[in-house]
Amino acid sequence: MLKPTVGPIVGHTTTNQARIFIRGGLQQNTAVFAGIRYRPLDSKQWQTGQFVKLDSTRDMTEVLVLDHLQADTDYEYQTGWFSPMSPVHTIHSVAELPLQWPRETYRLRTRSSQPLQPRAYILGSCRYLRMTAGIPVLPHPGDRIFASISQLIEGAQPAISAIMMCGDQIYADDLNLLAPDRDYDEIIAKYRAAFSLPNIRRLMSGTSTYMILDDHEIEDNWPMNANESDIALYRNAMAAYDIYQASHSPICSTTTNGTVDPTSLEHYWYQFSDGDIEWFITDSRTRRNLSAENRRILDEEQEQALCKWLVESPARVKFVVTSVMFYPDRKMNGDDAWAGFPEQRLRLLEIIRLHRIRNVVFISGDVHGSLTSRLSHSEDPDFEVHTVVSSPLSNSKLLPYASAAIFILDQPLTQTEAGEYRHALTSQVVSQDNFAHMVVETGRIQVNYHDRDGRHLQSIDIPLR
Repeated sequence: MLKPTVGPIVGHTTTNQARIFIRGGLQQNTAVFAGIRYRPLDSKQWQTGQFVKLDSTRDMTEVLVLDHLQADTDYEYQTGWFSPMSPVHTIHSVAELPLQWPRETYRLRTRSSQPLQPRAYILGSCRYLRMTAGIPVLPHPGDRIFASISQLIEGAQPAISAIMMCGDQIYADDLNLLAPDRDYDEIIAKYRAAFSLPNIRRLMSGTSTYMILDDHEIEDNWPMNANESDIALYRNAMAAYDIYQASHSPICSTTTNGTVDPTSLEHYWYQFSDGDIEWFITDSRTRRNLSAENRRILDEEQEQALCKWLVESPARVKFVVTSVMFYPDRKMNGDDAWAGFPEQRLRLLEIIRLHRIRNVVFISGDVHGSLTSRLSHSEDPDFEVHTVVSSPLSNSKLLPYASAAIFILDQPLTQTEAGEYRHALTSQVVSQDNFAHMVVETGRIQVNYHDRDGRHLQSIDIPLR
């Protein structure tokens, strides 16, 4: 067996299940299979291997599902791909072959079901990787920060539950003015390159990673400047996104043969839980309505699902991920974020305020600067919402970093007859490549920002109520 050409990526993980994404190699006129086997870290006996046949229509990728795991337990696994000599082999017959598994062993940890147990996460977005003819140009800057994240994870207490990548995992439009990628093969090549560099590969092989898209997976400020000629671009970009980002998330249902069912993908927003902490990952990009009559950043079905979750979920802490900033608003060119959809934002805020929902935190990226901020209400002392922004993992020299000066901070976010929603920064604005290490404890959330070399920049405490 050969090592995966991309991956492995540990995706959605629960107390008893883990999804592992891998890519094999394309062999002309020959069947290609992928396999995985695992065992508890303290065991010497491997579980029987699971196998699947790879298909070029999904770029020789598959998501293998490890099931019936034990909660809060370390496992190790091996995975790879191969082409048997005989063309008549099936996933059942290849299991009987005397296979030589790849030597490399990876580790993962299942979720704990214990409430009130401290949990930690890594947050990041906007990873620019300049590409020419499908090959990264100077790949080290675009991969450097992931070595620092891995180093932090190795000694972190509490252990890191998951990485949340909040958008722009690739830049399909990195040469937008000259020759943006529009063809499926070009965009797929970006994903292969972006996810197979050594540091990010090592990181994602051992830590559960969740993703949501933003505009650069398609086109800058999508769909604001879209026209009829972009129909094929969107189709190609989302087909690649489905394979490399959506497939290992909770969106797709699992099958009885240890894989996921890609045909079950109905939308890109999803939820997952981690003990008494719950996450709602929104799709604030592909379901926008820009018409004056019904302007919205989330489609109606998604807004209803989010509101229902906010009101009914018993979670102690609720994280809402939106790839673009919920607040504060930018002074210039802010309409691509929630500032451009004030009515829908106000509806969400009023739901939170009137239902007295506590410990809601909006997490986002996009702006190439990192910060935390608190939102309050002039007439309602019980209302409080926080935002945590983490961006960028790797910036382009062509794009400026954000600073405090670009945000509207001297006036209310919005106001109604019932009072004003007022906001204030609770951190310095980080204007360099960085990531966030977020720890949820019994009485607080601590947000720690680190630069691309892992050096600590600042820590912010968000009290829990």
